[in-house]
Amino acid sequence: MELLTAFALAFLPLLGIAYIVFSGMIFTVDGLFMSLILITISGICGTTGLYEIFKGSFPSAAKAGPGGKPGLVQKGKVQSVDFYESSVGQPNKSIVILAGGKSPLTLVFEGDLRNALPVGQKVVVTMRKESNYNVLLNVNYA
Repeated sequence: MELLTAFALAFLPLLGIAYIVFSGMIFTVDGLFMSLILITISGICGTTGLYEIFKGSFPSAAKAGPGGKPGLVQKGKVQSVDFYESSVGQPNKSIVILAGGKSPLTLVFEGDLRNALPVGQKVVVTMRKESNYNVLLNVNYA
């Protein structure tokens, strides 16, 4: 419904521009500025409609990491979560240690994850890699 509304609102100003052209007002200052305003309204509504089409066509793109790759998944029991506040302009970090394999796995996340990853709980963590740290996408408790 939103898609139809967006394209209808993109088409209606074009009818106004056609009226201005056929009535001969296009060469007046009023006609020129009204045409510019109507074309801007049409462009904004049309672009919004196209955005909605492409957003609906690629639902996995919102959950994908950089380059369209799906998030990384790690399993284990949370041994510890240490939170470190960074200086101004830098993201705060949490260092999470997951046990479950041969050796504990240390992960560095952006933000405070002390409440999201309780110590002693078995978890399945989905994350996205950033430049120096991971961003938590989802947590499933086992």
